[in-house]
Amino acid sequence: MYCPFCRNPDSRVVDSRMADDGSAIRRRRQCPECGRRFTTVETTSLSVIKRSGVGEPFSRSKVINGVRKACQGRPVSEDDLALLAQEVEEQIRASGAAEIDAHEVGLAILGPLQKLDKVAYLRFASVYQAFESLEDFETAIALLRHEAEDDPKGASGGAKSAGKSSEKSPL
Repeated sequence: MYCPFCRNPDSRVVDSRMADDGSAIRRRRQCPECGRRFTTVETTSLSVIKRSGVGEPFSRSKVINGVRKACQGRPVSEDDLALLAQEVEEQIRASGAAEIDAHEVGLAILGPLQKLDKVAYLRFASVYQAFESLEDFETAIALLRHEAEDDPKGASGGAKSAGKSSEKSPL
């Protein structure tokens, strides 16, 4: 690590601490040449491989922007979106992979989004699970209703009529 003041190529670590959510390490360093101190932050790199084959660093803001579109008009706050993005990043990092396919990031969003808002989940799932017909929506809605019956505490968002059965599609 070059000293940002005198460009000396050596430095000594004076103090190390975990930053914020534990995903980074903050190190306080001192240059042996000029004696000045500076801080570095170390994080593990996580690359997302896009359809084109190009890799780019994982970005929580991209997760938030993608989910925000599915949540338009829904009672979902910016804090909810930030927590969802953090949960998705933690899930992806827990896999231990340094590179992940962009489609896998979309699929990783589905679980936390389903807990957050059922309607937004359906909107998002229709893209990432490639819904092609009304039957695909009906199947997804039936699954949500079944899960809501099994866990009544988790019944929120678009699953308010979970106990009612109907031959007509809610769409």
